[in-house]
Amino acid sequence: MSTHSRNWLKFSALVALAFVLGLFFAGLLDFPRNGIAQDGRGGAHAPIIKVDAPRIPAARPLAELSDAYAAIAEAVRPSVVFIQSERDEAPQEVTAPHNLPPGFQKYFRQPEENPIDRSSGSGFVVSSDGYILTNNHVIEGANRVRVRLLDGRSYTARVIGTDRDTDIGVLKIEAAGLTPAALGESAKVRVGEWVLAIGNPLGEDLTFSVTQGIVSAKGRGTLRLDEPGTPQRRGAIQDFIQTDAAINRGNSGGPLMNVRGEVIGINSAIASLTGSYSGYAFAVPIDLARKVMTQIIAHGKVVRAGLDVIVETADVEDSEYLGLDSIAGVKISDFGSPASPAKAAGLVPGDVVVAIDGEPVKYVAQLQQIVGFKEPGSTVRVEVVRKSGHKEFNVRLAAVNTDNEGDSTVVVARPAPSTGANVFKNRLGITVEALTPGLASQLQLPVNTKGLMVRAVAAGAPAEEKLVPIGDPYSPTDVITDVEGKPVRTEAELRSALGDAQNNIVTLTVINAGTKPFSRIVRVRLTDK
Repeated sequence: MSTHSRNWLKFSALVALAFVLGLFFAGLLDFPRNGIAQDGRGGAHAPIIKVDAPRIPAARPLAELSDAYAAIAEAVRPSVVFIQSERDEAPQEVTAPHNLPPGFQKYFRQPEENPIDRSSGSGFVVSSDGYILTNNHVIEGANRVRVRLLDGRSYTARVIGTDRDTDIGVLKIEAAGLTPAALGESAKVRVGEWVLAIGNPLGEDLTFSVTQGIVSAKGRGTLRLDEPGTPQRRGAIQDFIQTDAAINRGNSGGPLMNVRGEVIGINSAIASLTGSYSGYAFAVPIDLARKVMTQIIAHGKVVRAGLDVIVETADVEDSEYLGLDSIAGVKISDFGSPASPAKAAGLVPGDVVVAIDGEPVKYVAQLQQIVGFKEPGSTVRVEVVRKSGHKEFNVRLAAVNTDNEGDSTVVVARPAPSTGANVFKNRLGITVEALTPGLASQLQLPVNTKGLMVRAVAAGAPAEEKLVPIGDPYSPTDVITDVEGKPVRTEAELRSALGDAQNNIVTLTVINAGTKPFSRIVRVRLTDK
């Protein structure tokens, strides 16, 4: 081989070596391969180019709000607890048929000797020494209550006391290193404020969940699915905060928080046709819960005072009839017993309470809270409005027995809408029938009761949603006993009393029949003569 050939061979070898070394170092430096990631033709191992987030100055407030929600949840979640309660149930006896073929007895086994009903809910720590606030319905009737913290610690809880009327329950655990929640003031809460709901929805799999929404309304009451036109369970205080933060079964007892990290309510109920969240959730105001909790911790139960009256929130007809400046106040329909302190002080059915000790009263739950947490035996100044003007009475409050159905205030609910024909037989738009002893007995009223039974209410009539006709699926019928203080026993007397009315609104005294009849005052706007 010539020298020239050897030199070319050496040169080629050096070029090949340089090419190989170049590929090696390029691999170490991980240079991009011809824009593969950008043009989308890369293989399974194509690298992803990092792209910086766009700069959107206008979104900064949202980012700060998001950070605030996260900070609130981080600070408050350690205060929330998961509650499991157990109730012993009586075993259901199963009787096997006689003369069963061999081997079939196993299909008729007796149930467990001591069956247990288990349920779960939420609560939150309110003191460093272990007091926990929750709903009464989460722990009512429980034989055993177990509490689990966010950090996984679990404790047997002691039930300090409960109150069915406000749906409040208080537990106690013996634990160290607890994080109490800060309690705010629900009276200062405004509709539209942002809130967070924290709890354990739908059982153990979704514990310590956080949802967000706003305060939709305040002062919501009469949240139930039982008979319209009948009194609520005596003493039930309903003054809910409404929110659109998602709350489901299991959230009960958990806190509703404001953006300052303060508890403003206890999540307690939902309005739903399916049993799951559908946009409406309700929380007991923390101001009410704090009063109940304080009494339970001090006495083991709630000590409540009352006026012993049957009441409902005044409506537009009440306000116009009495010349009130606004549609507000609480109408007295009757007294809870002959010994009612309100009756003894001089109040009468039809009075509208507008203030207690100078504090304005706008709706029933306000009256219940103002009066209920005063000392039994103390005296309050009750301001009412009646046809003759404003009056004031000093009423000595009676003690209320909260261990049973007796209480100071029965709340009258609205009757359901009518589906009757649109035929007005009188200025009330109702059809009536004179009450006989036999008819009174059928309606479970004393046989000497006199008045006119409401047979039907025409659709669109003035008395629609004011009076309950016979056959209403939700409530016993109403019996009208007088109009503007005049007894009515026949349809002719009813027409005469309505014709003599000085105003276009009249006051009716009505008895709602049934196993627990009660009297109430109804004001109705009349049609033209």
